[in-house]
Amino acid sequence: MQLTIERASLLRSLGHVQSVVERRNTIPILNNVLMETADGGIRLTATDMELAISETVAAEVGAPGAITASAHTLHDIVRKLPDGAQVALETADGDGQLALQSGRSNFQLASLPPADFPAIGDEDLPHRFTLPAEAARALIDQTRFAISTEETRYYLNGIYLHATERDGVPMLRAVATDGHRLARFDVPLPDGAADMPGIIVPRKMVNEWRKLIDETDSDIAVSLSDAKIALAFDDAMLTSKLIDGTFPDYERVVPEGNEKTLEVDCRAFAEAVDRVSTISTEKSRAVKLALVPGTVTLSATSIEQGRAEEEIEVGYDADAMEIGFNSRYLLDIAERIHGDKACFRLGDGASAAIVRDVDDANALYVIMPMRV
Repeated sequence: MQLTIERASLLRSLGHVQSVVERRNTIPILNNVLMETADGGIRLTATDMELAISETVAAEVGAPGAITASAHTLHDIVRKLPDGAQVALETADGDGQLALQSGRSNFQLASLPPADFPAIGDEDLPHRFTLPAEAARALIDQTRFAISTEETRYYLNGIYLHATERDGVPMLRAVATDGHRLARFDVPLPDGAADMPGIIVPRKMVNEWRKLIDETDSDIAVSLSDAKIALAFDDAMLTSKLIDGTFPDYERVVPEGNEKTLEVDCRAFAEAVDRVSTISTEKSRAVKLALVPGTVTLSATSIEQGRAEEEIEVGYDADAMEIGFNSRYLLDIAERIHGDKACFRLGDGASAAIVRDVDDANALYVIMPMRV
């Protein structure tokens, strides 16, 4: 193999593939990126056996071939080369190494045989549809903050994606929950997605998907089965196993009968929560809301730090009540509300609250109360 490639193009692609490679691997070949010459370029592939990425980059190919090398080492080398540099990659027969040359810099990198690199399965993925990049971005950004990090409940370690209806309109819905808060977001159901199974997309796949969205405005071709999902971008393909589990019946978590309505200026409310929570303990992060018609008083108390209190004007005309929340959870939700107003639907001080963006019917959040 012999080729020449622009440093910026190679660095961009290596940045994508090396993030899939785990830093600690018991299988040496999984530390490596597979590089294969392709039509008019080079194809880079990396996998951790659960998630795989393959990306094609334009290059001047002098001789076809394939080789593997450490993904992180190669990324670090190319990252440290000067802007505008040309990078020459070449394999030498017999010594099993990759030669990298750029300007006066020369590297000889250890390699492993391409034949040892695991094959990326190409099984049938019968459900196919196209998802606009903006819709995919919204589905992820509005929900992934609520993904659970508790490994014992592995079925909560991702985003539940499924077809549904809202007010008779077909929707593609993303849901995530960690048991303390729930995030739900809808986009119009793409053509071809009506018969898709409900799937749980793992956290790592969600994060890699989101990175690639930032670098494209084109539609994403989605293919999936009960066990696997593949996403095709301009020059890249992401493939991942799905979480094999049953997502809980999230509709049961959304409370019914919350009759008290609290409407707040989202920015002013978030800033007040942030200020008051400075006093709350690191463990609980608890903030109490004392509601009376027209105002809410936010307060936090800590034995070590003291007490904080702030009053803001709100839209509220129900009976007086008090309820406590984790301030971090409130701020996480506030960051996702793009309109000026947030609406809380409340029951009592011991019941979960529904939070909605007044200007966006597609988003819904549920937050559990805390004892303060």
